Amino acid sequence: MTLIFDAVRTPRGRGIGQQESHPGGLSRFTPHELVKQLIAAIDDRADGSPCDHTGMLMLSCVGQIGSQGGHIALVSKLASALPDASAALTLNNYCAGGLSAINLADSWSSAKPDQLVLAGGVEMLSRVPFLADRADLYHNPEIRDELQWVPAPVGSEIMAAMEGFGRKDLDDVTLRSHQRAAAAWANGWFEKSVVPVTDSNNETALATDEWVRADLTSEQLDRLPLLLEDSDPEAILQTMRSHRLADLEDFQFTHTPGHVPGFTDGAALVVLGSADAGERAALTPRAEILATAETGGNHVLQFGAGFDAMEHALQASRMDLSDIDVIEFMEAFAAAPLRFERRYKPDMDRVNPNGGHLAMGHPMGATGAVLVSILLDELERRDKETGVVVTLGATGIGSALIVRRTH
Repeated sequence: MTLIFDAVRTPRGRGIGQQESHPGGLSRFTPHELVKQLIAAIDDRADGSPCDHTGMLMLSCVGQIGSQGGHIALVSKLASALPDASAALTLNNYCAGGLSAINLADSWSSAKPDQLVLAGGVEMLSRVPFLADRADLYHNPEIRDELQWVPAPVGSEIMAAMEGFGRKDLDDVTLRSHQRAAAAWANGWFEKSVVPVTDSNNETALATDEWVRADLTSEQLDRLPLLLEDSDPEAILQTMRSHRLADLEDFQFTHTPGHVPGFTDGAALVVLGSADAGERAALTPRAEILATAETGGNHVLQFGAGFDAMEHALQASRMDLSDIDVIEFMEAFAAAPLRFERRYKPDMDRVNPNGGHLAMGHPMGATGAVLVSILLDELERRDKETGVVVTLGATGIGSALIVRRTH
């Protein structure tokens, strides 16, 4: 059995660099500095010394070039107080990677029950822009056509069309996310896990998520332009038909920039291990892992894989969704959480109760670990027992985790 002992995250800063007129609050820091500050916070929060007992640092990161290149987990280890003998692993599973690192850490812990593992991710889109690695998959027309790669925004539009969602439906999801996030921050519900980032003078550079708009209105969302307004609807219809997703007669674009999480800087880490490893480090567990799941899915529809991962994890834990007290469902594009709401009809007070990525931003490689930290805090705040995190990645990637509180 793998236990979770702690989970911390940085605030989520706007992924806008120093070259802009209003740079994001974390843009002057390096990615490894964010991870270093989280590792230091983990030690400071503990009665024992988890860093001394850590055998592995696993970090997810999507843009592994530039300041996030050179094996960012190893770079972060060198910058921190982790033992020389601890291993480091950098992985990329797109937007699900932060949770995939935690799920992989669950398996690693079983093989190394005497050691703790730190798992999570980091992403700084102010330093390494989206698709900055210029992979052939995205930019080489021949390979893109051969592998039938479809951009994530197109996948979200296809999901909306297949489900019959209108623009107003997506606006409502986005507005609710901002309202809930603003209320959570105002009530101090994120304070337990958020580690303010400080500069070399020990002054706070950023303490809260920057993207949240407490004053957002439906009228403002309604005025936003369409995200793909210059695209050809007939081409998307043909893509849907050729992949046997649907045979619709017409197609209306629905997503605007408001229905997409903002580009974001941030990092998050979760401390995992066996009961023996936790006892050696004088740690008290917060939760146990009941089930994990990693899935692939249709690369055109894309975000359906997250739903499959959730179903696999529920089956493995012999639970129904109604048994889950708190659900953190990643708000990839507005269509995905709306599909979850309409298809499963859960008690929405249990789903993303403190808002989600549409309001607070999406530090891609860190996202899964961010959601775990939020889930644990909310379970404790509500004095509830079980929770699930569901993440979705472009091109058909899904990941899920089910936990149960231990005290």
